[in-house]
Amino acid sequence: MKVIDIINQSNKTVFSFELLPPLKGNDAGNIYRTIESLIDYNPKYINITTHRDEMIYKEMPDGSIKKQVVRKRPGTVAIAAAIQHKYGIPVVPHILCGGFTKSETEHVLIDLNFMGIENVLALRGDGLKTDSVFRPDPNGHSNADELVKQIVDLGKGKYLDPDLKNTTPLEFCIGVAGYPEKHFEAPNFDTDLTYLKQKVDAGAEYIVTQMFFDNQVYFDFVNQCREAGIHVPIIPGIKPISNVNHLTILPKIFSIDLPQDLVKELKKCKNNDDAKVVGTEWAIQQSKELVANKVPSLHLYTMGMSDNARKIVEAVF
Repeated sequence: MKVIDIINQSNKTVFSFELLPPLKGNDAGNIYRTIESLIDYNPKYINITTHRDEMIYKEMPDGSIKKQVVRKRPGTVAIAAAIQHKYGIPVVPHILCGGFTKSETEHVLIDLNFMGIENVLALRGDGLKTDSVFRPDPNGHSNADELVKQIVDLGKGKYLDPDLKNTTPLEFCIGVAGYPEKHFEAPNFDTDLTYLKQKVDAGAEYIVTQMFFDNQVYFDFVNQCREAGIHVPIIPGIKPISNVNHLTILPKIFSIDLPQDLVKELKKCKNNDDAKVVGTEWAIQQSKELVANKVPSLHLYTMGMSDNARKIVEAVF
């Protein structure tokens, strides 16, 4: 079932969550345990992240440095298919610009269609850690709106090879990311909002927000989107803080603000267990207010941690 249909057919807030594929060399046991800890609360769909190749520099026995390309978390398509088959819950694999050619993207979408997966989240993705700016593959997309257009074209039976005849349309429900506090690379909020509208105009059917810790930020963002002519559902993304270091790491990596009341409580924490308690309770109160305001869906960034996610959905749903 498509995410947009799930949202449109529900008369109350639904919930979803996001999972990371296992690290290379690990099995899917932790993913299944996370799902099974939450399945009693009827999650309506599950997002599966995608991770591009990374460049690492490895010191060799002779002291020389060798550059290697690695992918630490392969298996997005297979994990997505396994979850949908095993649990009967729609999955939303992430599709990235960064690190992928247009042809590779088309092949992934063909595979997803064969497996009965009809939802994707289209993202530009991060640049390589060794690059100061995002550099697309020479044969790939520079921006998420271009990626959305390719997916929409497939829905019309338009493949990259113009010589193909009698092609089968591959229709996907497309979600995109939105940034209530703006993307860290955007020069200002209005420009970021323009980019978001381009993605929606290209064919995106809903938006999932970056994490935020002040609900007013989300409410303001929705209003600003509506004023800009963006009228698709906007799903709030919630991440429960689980580590004392999140106090400095999250603002640095994601360019977000933490409310002062939350900061004060986290500074009282003596260890990560204390921080997890504070973070979970904050996320519960955030979620309750959002549900009371009838958001279409609540999306949890679990990062593979099921205990705090379960406490949140148990308290809210």
